[in-house]
Amino acid sequence: MFLSDRSTRARALEEWRDAARLASTRWEVFQEADAEFRSWAFASYVAALDAEEAAAAEMAGLLSRKAA
Repeated sequence: MFLSDRSTRARALEEWRDAARLASTRWEVFQEADAEFRSWAFASYVAALDAEEAAAAEMAGLLSRKAA
């Protein structure tokens, strides 16, 4: 069970890191976007932030279950 919990937490951490990198990349795209693509780029950035938030919540939930 312990190894499974460790690997689950490791996967959750990796998913959060991936989501954070994507949000960073999408922010850069937004900053460099031409006016005609700026609203699309911002919506893409917000979606990436939402994904990062969901990944962080999943990781926090796993950590709080471990502490309980």
